[in-house]
Amino acid sequence: MRGLTARLICRVLLFDNGYLMPELPEVETVRRGLQPVMEGQRIARVETRRDGLRFPFQKDFVSRLEGRVVAGLGRRAKYLMADMDSGDVLLMHLGMSGSFRVMLPEGESTPGDFHYPRSENRTHDHVVFYMASGAMISFNDPRRFGYMKIIPRAEIEAEPLLRGLGPEPLGNEFDAAMLAHACADKKTSLKAALLDQRVVAGLGNIYVCEALFRSHLSPKRQASTLADRKDAPTDHAKRLVSSIHTVLNAAIKAGGSSLRDHRQTDGELGYFQHSFLVYDRESEPCKTPKCKGTVKRFTQNGRSTFWCPVCQK
Repeated sequence: MRGLTARLICRVLLFDNGYLMPELPEVETVRRGLQPVMEGQRIARVETRRDGLRFPFQKDFVSRLEGRVVAGLGRRAKYLMADMDSGDVLLMHLGMSGSFRVMLPEGESTPGDFHYPRSENRTHDHVVFYMASGAMISFNDPRRFGYMKIIPRAEIEAEPLLRGLGPEPLGNEFDAAMLAHACADKKTSLKAALLDQRVVAGLGNIYVCEALFRSHLSPKRQASTLADRKDAPTDHAKRLVSSIHTVLNAAIKAGGSSLRDHRQTDGELGYFQHSFLVYDRESEPCKTPKCKGTVKRFTQNGRSTFWCPVCQK
């Protein structure tokens, strides 16, 4: 593709001793970055450079995409969903190390100012979409934990990968009453409940830690305490939902958290990590005004939890 300028779309989080799944803000940032070059555009050609990723590609994967127009590019939880004019939906998940990169004809501009050069290592470019506009979109996934699947739009509700997902945390359905009802009978910890994709879809470890801290709720607190005896939301539930909204919206605006190796859709490192109040701040003084506590870290359900034992109750 001579004369094309490479543009980095997204790199997934790399932290501690391995990769972390991208969370809702990172996936939403990817969607917004891909939208200008995919939505309303025809896919001229699709190239698969291996038999599959986490799962094998469908036998008709290429034929169902070539020549089709991307009518819309949406997101459900941590999944990207490209609606085709054929009535099919291309479901895409970044896995743990997946990234999209866009290459545009030299001199062409695009919304989002995609100006960072991509990595020269193309060994892991496993799927390439050649758009009729001249743009080339490649999916790079070193660990191959990502996946792509084509589903008829009419069957989307029955799709096993999507069935059972809870409401979107930024959607109208997600409020204190809904969260309280979902947690009313749960004996598990509050943090574990929030990470359960059946309760709320798209939340991950980073933003759950941040939301709990900002709402002054302990990650060890029993989830059922979000509801009173009549199943109505307590003040805890109201504070928590407000904090979830605030944290997610701020992270999306900042372009994701960008821990270690993560880059947002325009190739820049995201800046929300500079707004972390508790995550990855072990042994630092608590940032809650007048609190004299220290941020602690412990392992909870196999994941690092950061919190202040003094002001989070």
